[in-house]
Amino acid sequence: SVTFYPPPPKKKLPNTNKMWNKSRDVNTFCMIYLCVCVCVYVFQIPLRSDYGYKVSLFSHLHQYSRKAPLTQQLSIPSTVIHPSIVRLGLQYSQGIVVGSNARSVALLHAFKQVIRDYTTPPNEELARDLVNKLKPYISFLNQCRPLSASMGNAIKYIKKEISNIPSQFKEEEAKTKLQTCIDRYIDENVVLAAKAISKCAIEKISDGDVILVYGCSSLVNHILCEAYDKSRKFRVIVVDSRPRLEGREALRRLVQRGISCTYVLISALSYILPEVSKVFLGAHALLANGYVMSRVGTSQIALVARAFNVPVLVCCETYKFCERVQTDSFVSNELDDPDDLMVTRKGKTQLENWHDVSSLGLLNLVYDVTPPDFVDLVITDLGMIPCTSVPVVLRVKNLERGE
Repeated sequence: SVTFYPPPPKKKLPNTNKMWNKSRDVNTFCMIYLCVCVCVYVFQIPLRSDYGYKVSLFSHLHQYSRKAPLTQQLSIPSTVIHPSIVRLGLQYSQGIVVGSNARSVALLHAFKQVIRDYTTPPNEELARDLVNKLKPYISFLNQCRPLSASMGNAIKYIKKEISNIPSQFKEEEAKTKLQTCIDRYIDENVVLAAKAISKCAIEKISDGDVILVYGCSSLVNHILCEAYDKSRKFRVIVVDSRPRLEGREALRRLVQRGISCTYVLISALSYILPEVSKVFLGAHALLANGYVMSRVGTSQIALVARAFNVPVLVCCETYKFCERVQTDSFVSNELDDPDDLMVTRKGKTQLENWHDVSSLGLLNLVYDVTPPDFVDLVITDLGMIPCTSVPVVLRVKNLERGE
C-alpha cells in the first residue's frame, strides 16, 4: 500500500512592502524629530550673562548691565526676531520705555506689527504657527528686561485670541481680527480703565488737601491732572528716590499743568508727612494675597504713613492683578544695573571700578511688596475695593474669559 502524506504548509513570506513602509515611517519620524530639534535649537534665545557681584540673598535673580551691547552679546540671527521686537527690547533694556502701562502698550503695538507682517507657511495653521513664532520674541524681551505682571497678562490674552481663531478664517481676516482684539484690549484695560479710576479717585480729593505721591505713576498723574481740571484746590508733594529719580518727570508734568508742588527725597519723608492729608500710590501689580508690588520704597512710604495715621490709596487697573502670591521682596524681584547707584558727576568716582573688588556688591532693587495692612483702599476700574478682594476679581475675570 502507498501512503500519501499531505504537503507541508507553505511558509508565509514576509510582506516586503509592509516592511519597507515601516522602515520608511521610522525614517520619516526620525527626520521630523531631527528637524524639530534643529528648529528648537535655532529659535532658542541664549541666556544673557550676569553682570557683577550679586548679594547672596538675591543671587537667584539676573543682574544685567546697560553698557554691554545686547544684540551682540546674545548673537541672535537676524531672521529669528522681528525688527520691531528687537527695537522694543533695546528700549526696555536702556530704560527708554518704563512704567507698567507704557511697557504693556508698547508690547501690544509691537505684536500688532508682528501680526501685520506675518505670513502663514504652507501646510500650517495660523493659530498654531503664530503662537510658536511669538515664543522666541517673548524670550528675547524677557532677556532684555524681566516681563511685568501686566505684560504677562497681555501675552496670555493674545495667545488665547490666536488659539480661538477658527481654521476656516482667511489669513487677512484672521490678522485683522487679532489687531482689532489688541486695540480693544488697550482701550478697555488702559484708556477706559484710567478714566473710570479717575472718576472714583477724584471723589476722594477735597479742597485744601495735601496729596503725597511717589515716583512717576502715569495713572496717578492722570488722576491729579483730571482733578485739577475740575477746579479742585489741592497741593502735591512729590517724593523721589535715587537712582532713577522718576519723580522729576512727575514733577515736570504736574507743574506744567499749573499744579502747586513740593519736591523732596524719600529721606525727608517723616518730616513732611505731618502736613499730608492723603497718599496716592501707583502699583506694578496686585498679588492674589492682597500685597501691592510697586517701585522700591513704596512699602516704606506706606509704613510711615500708617504711623502718622495718613490714609494710603493705591490706584491700579485690574489687568495688573495676578494670581502670584508673595510676601517678601526676595523670592521674586528685579535687579537693575548696579552702576546706576554710583553718583554720576563729572570726574571719577571712588566706586568706578567696584566690580574689580570681589568683596563688594551693589544692590539695585526695582520693586518691593507692601502688606495689605498698610493700604486703606484700592481704586480700580471696577470701583473701590480692599486689598483682600483681589481673589474675587481674579475669579470673576476667569469666569468672563471662560477659564
